[in-house]
Amino acid sequence: MKRAKRLYILFGVLVVLCIATVCVLQYDQKQEEIQTSGEIILTVDADTVSALDWETESDSLAFHKDGSWLYDEDEAFPVSEEKINDLLAEFEDFRAAFVIENVTDFAQYGLDEPVCTIDITTSDTNYEIQLGDYSSMDSQRYVSIGDGNVYLAVNDPLDAFDLTLSDMIAHDEVPSFDEVSSIHFDGPETYDVVWQEYSEDNAYTVCSDDVYYKQEGDDLLPLDTSAVEGYLSAISNAGYTEYVTYNVTDEELATYGLDDPEVTVTVEYTELDGDTETPGTFTLSVSRDPVELAAQATEEVLDESSSSTESTEETITAYARINDSKIIYKISGSSYEELMACTYDDLRHTEVLTADFADVTGFDISLEGQVYTITSKGSGDDKTFLYGDEELDISALESALIAVSADEFTAEEPTQKEELGMTVTLDNEAHPKVQIEFYRYDGEHCLAVVDGAPFALVPRSAVVDLIEAVNAIVL
Repeated sequence: MKRAKRLYILFGVLVVLCIATVCVLQYDQKQEEIQTSGEIILTVDADTVSALDWETESDSLAFHKDGSWLYDEDEAFPVSEEKINDLLAEFEDFRAAFVIENVTDFAQYGLDEPVCTIDITTSDTNYEIQLGDYSSMDSQRYVSIGDGNVYLAVNDPLDAFDLTLSDMIAHDEVPSFDEVSSIHFDGPETYDVVWQEYSEDNAYTVCSDDVYYKQEGDDLLPLDTSAVEGYLSAISNAGYTEYVTYNVTDEELATYGLDDPEVTVTVEYTELDGDTETPGTFTLSVSRDPVELAAQATEEVLDESSSSTESTEETITAYARINDSKIIYKISGSSYEELMACTYDDLRHTEVLTADFADVTGFDISLEGQVYTITSKGSGDDKTFLYGDEELDISALESALIAVSADEFTAEEPTQKEELGMTVTLDNEAHPKVQIEFYRYDGEHCLAVVDGAPFALVPRSAVVDLIEAVNAIVL
């Protein structure tokens, strides 16, 4: 009897082991299917889609197509066709890592309360895609497409659909200003900038880098190319991403100070794409919040000496409008200040000598009643400077002269003693000479006069360095 009992027990254990073995084999087979699976479970032709909506835990958005894509709740909203196409591209070839068939308990996959439900309507089919829990073990999301199965998606659709309405806006385009032919400023100063290629007989500049000029009657006043290009870069990089309205009315423009902008910039340009040249006109209007602007003006009138009236980038609220767009953007305080820096003084050269030093052939220097002459022989890299018959290392004089630049532009005539004067001779037929004079002004500055016209207040320390460089040669 005991022997029979033992046999029954052993038989029972054997049955259990067999069942366990079968389960393990089935589990291993399932694991193998998971690793090798990659079938397409859904194919949606984006061209046939007429409606798209989705609901997440934080937002619900719906769009329909009527020629172009429209926002269901407000058809005035400018929908980004590119963004819609990106979302639909998720389901052009939607792949699953593995499938769980004949599911009875969707809750264990988070599909009883999906984190996102996506509805796609085409000309002949409606699709509902539900997104459930994220499997941390497999690093993939559980998905239902309504066929009774649960899938682990190769790519998580929530990465694309976790959006707000602001993500769906078709922002105004800012072109790349490949070639700029003119700029018109209307603001702190109203004037035109024209582009003109440099040539050796250019009567308006001694700097070979100059291509932008302020139109001043029949004259052209050279601008600093790097400053102008920096301004164009500020236009491109002002950050037109945060909109405050997408359907502004003419009456509402005053709310943002854009009924009468502080500055309006119009750029005539040509965009290059291979051999294709596309001309265009781009206009940007910028203003500070009118309430802030009025408050600051009032405080300045009450106490002009108070430093508390000075704005910082963090305290500035400013807005921008591109062309005649209905979208009004909020821009940063730093972008506002960069875009307001558009006067002639903001964009002109600050150096007292704008010519390339490679074009300099000599100096006549007036210092303490004495005149010293420096000449040169040769040209280009072989050029040698001479003081009398003595060859010079001109590098210290070159560095000191190049370093003298404006702290503040001025039209004030000199009233005090001349500290240093020099006539710089150039290898330039249109401009053979540049006359530069430095006069005493105060303890911090000297007054620089260039070609007979007051130019700027320059640091006295820079002029002292220049005088010392001259003395090192002539004394």
